[in-house]
Amino acid sequence: MTTLGKVYLVGAGPGDPGLITVKGLKLLRRAQVVVYDQLAAPELLQEAPPTAELIYVGKKAGAHALPQQAINELLVTKARSGLQVVRLKGGDPFVFGRGGEEAEVLAQAGIPFEVVPGVSAAVAVPAYAGIPVTHRQFASLVTLATGHEDPGKETSAIPWDHLAQSQGTLVFLMGVKNLADICRRLIQGGRPPDTPAAVISSGTTPEQRTVSGRLLDIAQKAQESDIRPPAVLVVGGVAALRERLAWWEKRPLWGRTAVVTRSRQQASALVELLTEAGARCLEVPTLEIAPPDDYGPLDEALRQLAAYHWLIFTSANGVRAFMNRLFSQNRDLRALGRAKIAAIGPATAQTLQHYGLLADCVPERFQAEELAAALLPQISPGDKLLLARAQAARDVLPQTLTRHGAQVDVVAVYQARPPTEIPPAAQNVLQTDRVDLLTFTSSATVHNFVQLVGEPRFRELAAAAVTAAIGPITGATLQEYGVTPQIQPDTYTIPALAEAIVAYFQKTNNNY
Repeated sequence: MTTLGKVYLVGAGPGDPGLITVKGLKLLRRAQVVVYDQLAAPELLQEAPPTAELIYVGKKAGAHALPQQAINELLVTKARSGLQVVRLKGGDPFVFGRGGEEAEVLAQAGIPFEVVPGVSAAVAVPAYAGIPVTHRQFASLVTLATGHEDPGKETSAIPWDHLAQSQGTLVFLMGVKNLADICRRLIQGGRPPDTPAAVISSGTTPEQRTVSGRLLDIAQKAQESDIRPPAVLVVGGVAALRERLAWWEKRPLWGRTAVVTRSRQQASALVELLTEAGARCLEVPTLEIAPPDDYGPLDEALRQLAAYHWLIFTSANGVRAFMNRLFSQNRDLRALGRAKIAAIGPATAQTLQHYGLLADCVPERFQAEELAAALLPQISPGDKLLLARAQAARDVLPQTLTRHGAQVDVVAVYQARPPTEIPPAAQNVLQTDRVDLLTFTSSATVHNFVQLVGEPRFRELAAAAVTAAIGPITGATLQEYGVTPQIQPDTYTIPALAEAIVAYFQKTNNNY
C-alpha cells in the first residue's frame, strides 16, 4: 500500500523572489513535485531539487494551461502516489488565489495538506510603489476586492455603494480589464472623483510600472500608458503619498538591462548585487565548469601532496574542484601536510576558508603577475610547487616561478567550456532589444560571448551599452574587439565591480 504524500499550498509572493517566506523556500527545496502558477517568480523554480517534477498550471486572461478542476485532480493524484507536492501560488494562497477551493478538495479526498501564507500583492505591490495601504492621517481601514468581476453580470457580489462611502483605502486585484467600470461604480456610489488613485503593473519586479492620477482619470491614464495585467488598483488618500515615498523605481540601476556573462555556478553573486541596485539581469552563461579531460596528472599530484612546499590556487573554481577530487578519494585535509597555500585573490582565499584553510600568500592586486611577485621572496630554488588551475590558462605564473628555480607542477583541476546556446529568454532580448550594460569577469567570458552572439552583433550591443570589465586583463581582451570598457574597478572582485557599476550609473543619472 502506497503511503499518502502531502500537499503544501505555498504562497510565492507577488513577483520579487526574495519575498517568499523562509518556510516556503524550505519546502520548495525538498519538493518532489512543484505545481506552479503564472504569477510565481520563475527564479524560484531554480530552488527546487533537480529531480523534482515541475508542472505549469498558470492562468491568464483567455489562456488557462489547466482548468481548476484538473488542477485539483492533479494535486490529489500526485499526493496519492506518495509524493511531497508544493502547490506554488502567486501572492498568498488564500487571498484571491483559489487556495481555499484546493484545500477543500484535498480535505474531502483525505489528503494531508498545509497552508504556508505568502506576501499578498494587495499590500506588497502598493508598498513597492511607495504607497502604504494604511496611514494614521489617511486611512485606518483597508478593503481588498477582486477587480475581475464580469461587468455584464446582472448583480455584483461587491457592495459598491459601501465601498464608495468607505473612508479607507480600496485595493483591487486583477482589475485592468474592468478598470473604467470600477472607477465609474465608485464615483456613482459617491466616492469623490478627485480621490487619489494609482495603478501598479507587474509590481515588485524589474518591470514594475506605476501610473498615478485621480479616480476620474486613472482609467484613461492607464490605457494611455498601456498598463497590462497583472496590476493592482489603489484608491484613497494614501495613493498621493507615492510622490514622496516611491523607492523601488529610484534605485540607481532602475530601468537598466544588464547582461551577466559568468558561468551558471558563479553568476548569482553579481546578479544579486545588480538586481538589488534595480537592474533587470539577463543571465547569459559563457562558461560551463566541467571536469578536466584527464584526471591522471591531478591524481598523481594528490598521491604526493606531502612533497610540495606550496599549493597555488588561481580561482575559487580551482579550490572547489581540487577539494572535491581529494575528498572523492576518501582523503581529507591532513593529506596537505605542511604545504603553504597561495591564493590569487580574496574570492579564492575566501573559498579556501570554507574548507578551514587560511592562505599564506594573497597579492594586493589579483593577477598572475602579482601573485608571482608576491611568491618569489617566499620560495627557494628547488622548492616544489603545485599549481592547481583551469585546463586552459595563461602560463605567465608557472614560467616566472620556474625561471627563479622552483619546480612547478601544473595540473588541470577543471575546465571552462563555452556553452553552445544562449538561454531563450535572453536570446530574444539580445537580438531585438536595447541592452544597457554588458559585464565581463574574465577574458574567456569575452571571447565566448562574442562567439555566442556573433562579432557584428557584439559590436552593435557594445556600441549602445556601457561595458564593464573586472580588471585590466579582461579589459585588454575587450579592446581586441575594438571595445574600451567604461567601467573597470581598481580591485578585481565581484563586489568591487558591482560597486563601480552603481557609481557609474549614479553619476550618469545625476548628469541627466
